[in-house]
Amino acid sequence: MTACGSTHREGLKAARLLMVLSSISPLFILWAIRGNSLIADRYFITFCALMVIVPNAFLLLRIWTARKQADRRELTVGTAEDHRDHLLVYLFAMLLPFYSQDLGNWRYLGASFAALAFIVFLFWHLNLHYMNLLFAALGFRVLTIYPPANGNTLTSNTRQAVITRRGSLAPGDRLVAYRLSDTVYLEAGE
Repeated sequence: MTACGSTHREGLKAARLLMVLSSISPLFILWAIRGNSLIADRYFITFCALMVIVPNAFLLLRIWTARKQADRRELTVGTAEDHRDHLLVYLFAMLLPFYSQDLGNWRYLGASFAALAFIVFLFWHLNLHYMNLLFAALGFRVLTIYPPANGNTLTSNTRQAVITRRGSLAPGDRLVAYRLSDTVYLEAGE
């Protein structure tokens, strides 16, 4: 806490990093299908498979752990926004350019991995670790909720990303959700 306001530092850093990696796992599926002329398929496909399996397994483990430990919060909606447009930005800004990138020499491959590292850092730093095609494929929406103006102490001034099957949330709605990170929640019963 500072004198001029609150500073919120997101916890669960390793969890957030692995959730970001799970969000970019479709890129590794595309790369595995496409192949690479520099690295033998058995190594390249194994690497790509690990980059899909490990982060997504961690995400499922995080959901399971939150449920098992009853790591739930009751959230009250002040306002809610649907950010399906973020998914489109994600697809067009990240997946398509990287898929079309030439990985045929070491310099291009290195540049692609450096650019990917920058994107991972930005997703992690900007708390965009909820961007995951797996959620969309399973019929979930990601809604950003802001606390009510009445000063709800649980949610403070921090916005929350809620993964839910609901189409919308109205001001005043209360929901119980499992905590995946300090700002990302999965609605209970989902």
